Amino acid sequence: MTPSEMSWRPSFCCSKFRHVFGKPSTKEHGYDGVPITRGVHDNHYCSANPCFIAVVTESAGGGSFLVLPIHHTGRVDPQHPRVCGHSGSVLDVKWNPFDDHCVASCSEDGTVKVWDIPVCGVQQDQTRARKTLIGHSRRVALIEWHPTAENLLLSSAYDYKVLLWDVSQDGAVLRYPVRVVLTPVHHRHPSDALLLSVSFNRDGSRLAVTSKDRRVRVLDPRTGRILQVSSCKSHRASKVLYVGGLKMLVSTGSSPWNQRQIVLWDTDDLSEPLYEEDLDGSAGVLFPFYDPDTHMLYLAGKGDGNIRYYELSSEKPYISFLAEYRSRLPQKGLAVMPKRGLDVSACEVFRFYRLIAVKDLVEPLSMVVPRKESAVFQEDLYPMTAGNQAAMTAQEWLLGINRSPVLMSLRPGTLIANPYPKTPAEKGDARRPSAPRFQMDPSVGAVTETRLEFTEEAFLEEQLAYQDAKYPGGVSDLSGWQPDETQTPMWTYCCTPHCCEPAERPPPTTESELLRTFYRQQDEIKGLREQLKDKDVRIAQLELDVKNTKNTVRAAF
Repeated sequence: MTPSEMSWRPSFCCSKFRHVFGKPSTKEHGYDGVPITRGVHDNHYCSANPCFIAVVTESAGGGSFLVLPIHHTGRVDPQHPRVCGHSGSVLDVKWNPFDDHCVASCSEDGTVKVWDIPVCGVQQDQTRARKTLIGHSRRVALIEWHPTAENLLLSSAYDYKVLLWDVSQDGAVLRYPVRVVLTPVHHRHPSDALLLSVSFNRDGSRLAVTSKDRRVRVLDPRTGRILQVSSCKSHRASKVLYVGGLKMLVSTGSSPWNQRQIVLWDTDDLSEPLYEEDLDGSAGVLFPFYDPDTHMLYLAGKGDGNIRYYELSSEKPYISFLAEYRSRLPQKGLAVMPKRGLDVSACEVFRFYRLIAVKDLVEPLSMVVPRKESAVFQEDLYPMTAGNQAAMTAQEWLLGINRSPVLMSLRPGTLIANPYPKTPAEKGDARRPSAPRFQMDPSVGAVTETRLEFTEEAFLEEQLAYQDAKYPGGVSDLSGWQPDETQTPMWTYCCTPHCCEPAERPPPTTESELLRTFYRQQDEIKGLREQLKDKDVRIAQLELDVKNTKNTVRAAF
């Protein structure tokens, strides 16, 4: 074949990602014994960040989810404390992209709750949320954080309302959203207002949605005005996702012949799709995941064990199939680790957390690019990526300002300054703990032992930093945590709320006092365990004495 005959081939066919493979973790490095929910909604039921993984669990008499430290792998204690403040089943959880210790959850009880997770994790059942959002009259199915503005949370419910909340507002209970994106008119409930999926674009100025009528729409999230509507009758969309950097949308759904489909759209023109392909005849929903740094698209089917991955391009044919990961264990949902939590020393470009309900297992799955010198930082695999600093406040976004995400480098030891001017909240002392303090070295990742084995002094310092940032008014000033409807008195905690038992003494004020308190509590716990062990031995002895006495009485008569 002559060079002229070969020139028609698109350049991305010879991709550096053509040898990407999925590397599942061993059972010891997964999370075994997790009672995964039996819910049937087409949600992921889990979410992950470099510090924690949250998984919705099966429970009776309300809704709950587990929050596990990312490095606490292995068998999960069946009595592990849970976050259980909802009165109905939890339908979805999402971590705040700018605060690794803040998670939002939505439920069938019609509320959305925002929780603060202590640095040391959930040590006892957590029932009191930092914020409770009451604006829906029916179950809330979808929540999504804004990608660039801090404290903005979108919620969509079965009452045909789509609301936008500013969770930084005062009060433990919020009843009025800052924006009503969609709402029923004259008590009519059109099918286009019942959303199946939502996706913000890269700067958060546009919102792509799929609705019950199976069409794709592009909205202005500030006003709710519909900008584009798809009119393709050969595609019934279920999920939609913005393809950052390529001005495209990708949607998954089914054809009129019930074949699962993938479709690419131009964001400025939804009249005709750019690309359309039938995949298979399975019935499970296809979840799309996109990596804007590598332009790789992953398709994972609910109830399937396989994950297909493609490479996207701005030129025809727009999409190129790379490979497929196959497993015999079906997945109920998937969580994705942010890029700053990946192990760059192992050339890991993407990481899933697969919910395998049939095994009560959460299995990490790493997508790895094979390289000869994997220990060397690969600049072509890890360009500048979105970090964990917000580009603006919620008020700035509501005023019409649009900003791209604040980028960070994944190279070890590299710090990138925020290019945007600091807000007054950032200049003050009450700075959230997720920014400089918790933005650790991404090259080591959350999977390495050296980064995760904190000394006791560092652990206590972490606790104090988190406490000072979250509660600048003092530990005893917890009026903001008291719901409006109740007058239940609240305990004074000697550490982060929901992390320690209530105490009558005031909290220690110096590091040495904290250390002494910590060691004293460890000794008390050790003594209590020994007492329990002695009691078990004593109980066994008494049961044996009772049995011998009964035998003696029977022999006498």
